[in-house]
Amino acid sequence: MPSHLYLAIRWVLLSSFALIIARETIAEERVTGPWEVEQLHKAPEFTWEKGGGLVRSLLYAGENHRGRGTRVFAYYASPATLNGDSQGENVIHKKYPGVVLVHGGGGTAFRQWAELWAKRGYAAIAMDLAGHRPLEGKPSREPLPDGGPDQSDLTKFGHLDELVTEHWPYHAVANVIRGHSLLRSFPEVDADKTAVTGISWGGYLTCIVASLDDRFKAAVPVYGCGFLHENSYWVAPNFEKMTPANRERWVTLYDPSRYLGQCRVPILFVNGTNDFAYPLDSYMKSYQLVPGEKNIRVTVNMPHGHEAGWEPLEIGAFIDQHLLGTSPLPKITNVRLEENGDVIAEILPPDGRYRTNLAFTKETGPINQRKWTSAEATSDSSTIRIPRPPQETTAWFLNVTDAHGWTTSSEVRISPKSDDRTDR
Repeated sequence: MPSHLYLAIRWVLLSSFALIIARETIAEERVTGPWEVEQLHKAPEFTWEKGGGLVRSLLYAGENHRGRGTRVFAYYASPATLNGDSQGENVIHKKYPGVVLVHGGGGTAFRQWAELWAKRGYAAIAMDLAGHRPLEGKPSREPLPDGGPDQSDLTKFGHLDELVTEHWPYHAVANVIRGHSLLRSFPEVDADKTAVTGISWGGYLTCIVASLDDRFKAAVPVYGCGFLHENSYWVAPNFEKMTPANRERWVTLYDPSRYLGQCRVPILFVNGTNDFAYPLDSYMKSYQLVPGEKNIRVTVNMPHGHEAGWEPLEIGAFIDQHLLGTSPLPKITNVRLEENGDVIAEILPPDGRYRTNLAFTKETGPINQRKWTSAEATSDSSTIRIPRPPQETTAWFLNVTDAHGWTTSSEVRISPKSDDRTDR
């Protein structure tokens, strides 16, 4: 055998062996926190509730709480249920992509949200993560007799000296993954095409779930992020009142910053410049942790709420992109400062119909209380060019809008000299 051929084969074998070892090392080092993820990948037992309808309701098994089993209420809808076919009762001629819908604080399972996604062609599951069921036709909800912990600050941040089974984040993450496993088990669902999106605390949960459950093909956290202990609405009322040991335990177990560094699921972050709960500094730190495919949409003065959180067109476009192979969202990359002072950035994919602008603030103080200004930028098919932001600028980012009306952003650049804590 020629020596060069021998060396080539040897190099390939050694490289392959090294790659296998590297993958095994990554798998061994994967952080799973208090959750037994492999067990959560098994579809839980469930029962359909009576009544059927265009949007069906069900109860599925959750984690143990206070020494007893729990059940989780959920809505389920698909194109089939909207057509009057009860899930699983007819021959399945077509499999639908699936989506898991995760509500935020003060929320519950939303029938309207599940129906919205079913009309988009998806099989959707929207569960309650506070041990309740919604009251039909009313904005309120009632506790389940065998529900898990409610969504109070005590269950989110308290009980840290007790078992994890008393902690709301433990149950919430587990029940989202269980809901995903259940969704994937339905005959009409394409188990290889599923996504997750959540709003506020649901966005927080989406960050963790997408980092633990790589069966998803796309994830969209809205508002919610990690680094809550550094800057968020909950610093003063909760983290500053914890003992150092309990604070460290909460961050280690439940802050998304612990998990996002291993997220393998393509992820789109959606937030506003002035969100009262999840400020941009914590948001950008969370975004920057993700090593894989990611994108971001930041809107000046985006309102905070459930319906406001499921309205952005980019959520559906991003999920369609990764599950159905449709047109991708634009992405701003390689932002840099030229010698002449201009800010330059590249846009993917190249398209001559982009609209671009710069958003910036000159104010200091809490990052989510500053006023923002927008300035038009010029762009060709693949490049944004704009004069350098004013010298006194304390934070800025670029936006690009494509022919579909989909808007995405660059990373937000925040001056380290500005005081950006929300609780000061």
